[in-house]
Amino acid sequence: MDTHITNGEALGPAHRRVLDELDPHQIVNDLVRLIRVPSVTATAAESQLQHDTAARLDELGLDVDVWQIDLEELQHDPGNPGTEVPRSEGYGLVATSAGDGPPALILQGHIDVVPVGDLAKWDHDPFSGHVEGDVVHGRGAADMKAGIAANMAVARALVHSGITLERSLAIHQVVSEEDGGLGAYATLKRGHTGEAAVITEPTRGELLVANAGALTFTLTVPGQATHGSTRNFGVSAIEAFLPLYAAILALEKERNAHPDPLFAEFTLPYGISVGRVQAGDWASSVPDLLTAEGRMGVILGEDVADARTTFERAIADAASRDPWLNDHRPQVNWTGGQFASGQLENDHPLIGEVSDAISAVHGHRPSTGAAPYGSDLRLYRTIGDIPTLQYGPGDVRVAHGPREMVSIRQTIEVARSLAVLAVNRLGGHL
Repeated sequence: MDTHITNGEALGPAHRRVLDELDPHQIVNDLVRLIRVPSVTATAAESQLQHDTAARLDELGLDVDVWQIDLEELQHDPGNPGTEVPRSEGYGLVATSAGDGPPALILQGHIDVVPVGDLAKWDHDPFSGHVEGDVVHGRGAADMKAGIAANMAVARALVHSGITLERSLAIHQVVSEEDGGLGAYATLKRGHTGEAAVITEPTRGELLVANAGALTFTLTVPGQATHGSTRNFGVSAIEAFLPLYAAILALEKERNAHPDPLFAEFTLPYGISVGRVQAGDWASSVPDLLTAEGRMGVILGEDVADARTTFERAIADAASRDPWLNDHRPQVNWTGGQFASGQLENDHPLIGEVSDAISAVHGHRPSTGAAPYGSDLRLYRTIGDIPTLQYGPGDVRVAHGPREMVSIRQTIEVARSLAVLAVNRLGGHL
């Protein structure tokens, strides 16, 4: 595998020493190993992978903090970001190198993945980590085990290089990102902090400095049951839902009319999607209840309470115009993950520092943008008050799907850039 450095004159002896220790084959082996652990959110495999990684970081000589998250305590915490699936346990993991003061750099990633869906739509076993040319296939390949492998590679190279670090590096590996961010929230509440953080979510090697938020909702629509042969004597909850769905689409259009320029790549940065609908309990009965679950995008800088109110008002207004719903009001409940938006200031020095590191290794400066999905960025930026951006391998457009994959070359490129950034921020020298 090519380890050529494009802009070597920008790198010093310490940088070169660390880059020489980045082993491309080890990065691929780590990525395949990670994918082969089916760490679906809230499963035992998620905990297994936390303990496995903790052992590997301990072997590197880092100071490792691995703890069982107090789920009951966090359940009553007013800032709890919510969860989508039942959880019986969860573990936090932070590993820190030696150095003065708080960590100068945090490399953060989540190890939980979403379920695989219909197995028939996969070309390979989703947890095989199948390697084909420059590509590694599998659930979590892009989102975000390639980023985890890059973080581990940087930590390993710093240790094996033998250079002196004036400041410390921290590796934060979290659970439950896919359903709200409970793992990151628990990590920050435990007191782990730092001066800057890079989350290695899939960004195709570009910089993302902001995320739209995402609020999970459940909409309950009443009907009136009767026999299917006399349906005109009842009211179908499915038909009652239709004007509400039209109102949701109209609200979505209104909220996306003038998006922030950071979302230039996306025509729908604040999407409102209904992902699951359930109605009725018998084929020949008119359904008397419908539940629709979905997610609502939160505009950059928008208060979460204001976003909820806007949605609730749109539903209420649509109901008031419908003869049935005006007297049988639908209900909105905010369930599951509750992602606020998050943003790093456009002129923050961290953006330039990461761009400089990328340019030094690869000879180009990355573009800067925002993502339409929620992530842990907003927690690190708001709860932790830590300057944070996203930079990692993989394309979010293949995440969560049956063709999830990641480029090996891009994963190695990200690891090299992060290694240079780490040397710079940690004051590394021979």
